[in-house]
Amino acid sequence: MTPRILAFSGSLRRNSWNQKLVEIAAQGARDAGAEVTLIHLADYPLPVYNEDLEAEDGLPSQATELKDLFRAHQGLLIASPEYNSSVTAALKNTIDWISRPQEDCPPLDCYDGKIAGLMATSPGALGGLRGLGPIRSILGNIKVTVLPRQVALPRCHEALAEPGRITPDALHEQVLLVGAEVAEAARRMHL
Repeated sequence: MTPRILAFSGSLRRNSWNQKLVEIAAQGARDAGAEVTLIHLADYPLPVYNEDLEAEDGLPSQATELKDLFRAHQGLLIASPEYNSSVTAALKNTIDWISRPQEDCPPLDCYDGKIAGLMATSPGALGGLRGLGPIRSILGNIKVTVLPRQVALPRCHEALAEPGRITPDALHEQVLLVGAEVAEAARRMHL
């Protein structure tokens, strides 16, 4: 089976450092034999989750599209900036909307059994590390298996100065390895 991996950043910003980071991890997944779908959350604008809004209008079409994308993939590659030592509002809002139940679908079906690899980058010395813990916790509580290996890439403006390449090489290899491990774990889990 060829594993299908959905790759995206928790940032909505054009030219996001984290989008550039997840693109490199996606290459690692492709090199390991996976089919990768790379998306930008900005292409799926969602209102702030509100149960009243959901009761009145149902799931927004963008949430339904994202649920379908998640269902069609066995693995997730997520690179997300750290906002105030935690997860970005855009990523948390996306997770919340697509966790909502749909008629004729089991609860959390678009997350159940997924394998995820996490990474972050920022201009600071910690590379977004503090934001990865909350993401790991959220995903682990909604039936996603989050792999132990993660990468927090410091000084993104230096490390990602060359398009498609991380400096130093050792960190580039670690990011490729996150992608490869998600591909391999998804392959093994979904034989």
